[in-house]
Amino acid sequence: MDKSIEEYCELTQDSLWERYWNEQEGFFVNRYPLTEGEHWYYWWNSHAIDTLLDGYLRTKNPKYLDRIKKVYEGVYKRNGNSFLHNWYDDMEWMALAQLRLWGATEESKYKKEVLYIWDDIKTAWNEHMGGGLAWKKDQLDYKNTPANGPAAILAFRLYQRFGNEEDLQWGNKILDWNRKYLVDPENGFVWDGINREGDGKIDYDWKFTYCQGVIVGALVEKYNITKEPELLNAAIQTAREGKKQIADPHDGIFPYEGKDDCGLFKGIYMRYVYELVKICPELDDLRNMIIKNAKCVIEQGINKDYLIGGDWKNNEQTNIDLAQHLSGVMLLEMAAKLS
Repeated sequence: MDKSIEEYCELTQDSLWERYWNEQEGFFVNRYPLTEGEHWYYWWNSHAIDTLLDGYLRTKNPKYLDRIKKVYEGVYKRNGNSFLHNWYDDMEWMALAQLRLWGATEESKYKKEVLYIWDDIKTAWNEHMGGGLAWKKDQLDYKNTPANGPAAILAFRLYQRFGNEEDLQWGNKILDWNRKYLVDPENGFVWDGINREGDGKIDYDWKFTYCQGVIVGALVEKYNITKEPELLNAAIQTAREGKKQIADPHDGIFPYEGKDDCGLFKGIYMRYVYELVKICPELDDLRNMIIKNAKCVIEQGINKDYLIGGDWKNNEQTNIDLAQHLSGVMLLEMAAKLS
């Protein structure tokens, strides 16, 4: 590498802003270069706030807070002067980003919005499929890890920040449901969802880094509260099984997972595996996995505009999704903290 990981973080963060931010509209566009007739993705912008916050926490450079404020205000306006949304998982990501933002700034408006969003998220719980949170408001009988894993992380973090016992209870019941119905008891691999087509079936073939990452994150957050060794062991098992099934067949480098929303999945996994390694620094295999993938991106996956596509072994030159680039930047930010 001709530069440090931190320098690559800065270059890719600045490229995120220069290539995807639409000042006139007040949100990040989906793709560079932009093509006509594209849908606007609320939850991609949530992860953009999270990613910009990574940059701020690494550097304390106020440019990141200026950018975050613009995204915050732009998303609120574009979403109809509200952060409430049809998709529960999308709101969970916005709440998680804003809770971190409150932690960094202690601005009361972020805490207020997080609690407001959280109250709406809790309306997703129903008894279809034995409980769990629904994925979206117009499909209440479909339950999946993307809607439950981040909500459990949020509940446990809220309890740790503000001490509301009810939040701990919510975290427990959400995580318990997810582990009972959507985690392989043999190896800890996390399945995506159940009853998507109204037939009660589990999507066993949907093997995504996203699902592994959020359950690792939820287990780690509960461990931070209870210090129960079983939780840490389960998190390690899931993180390693995700690596084994998804990355190891590709020489340890996580492959392209798909277009559109799928672009964010690898970054989510890296973010929450980092949280595990942070409290278990002896996990050399997982630490080295993050570093190895970051070095691969730096050596093979960054193009001349400092953009990162979905294939971390190939520096794609055109039509790079915002989601794919965000995953790459998140990976580099996690690696920078480890290095």
